[in-house]
Amino acid sequence: QVQLVESGGGLVQAGGSLRLSCAASGRTFSSYAMGWFRQAPGKEREFVAAISGGNGVVTYYRDSVKGRFTISRDNAKNTAYLQMNSLKPEDTAVYYCAVERSPYGLGSRNSYEYDYWGQGTQVTVSS
Repeated sequence: QVQLVESGGGLVQAGGSLRLSCAASGRTFSSYAMGWFRQAPGKEREFVAAISGGNGVVTYYRDSVKGRFTISRDNAKNTAYLQMNSLKPEDTAVYYCAVERSPYGLGSRNSYEYDYWGQGTQVTVSS
């Protein structure tokens, strides 16, 4: 049974920072790409960032977070991270981590490539 547990969300003022964590179990974590998605009220879930399996040398970001967000992974801790700096009110959403369906992937912007999801963590950015 694969489990993903996010943490680190909260309320922050615009311009502030948060670091989200995603602790994984039940799968050989290091072999799988990981992704972060978010969903704001009344909007569809959207891709935020992804990181390849292994040493995580390949990363992807949605354009609106490039230069502000950084995805990383610590395979020894079975944990993926999303460091979010210079937060904006439009970053407010529930953030989800997910693990890619097949091993040894590079990561994907498409949610259907992921088969297990965390419960989500709320990020609220006040103006």
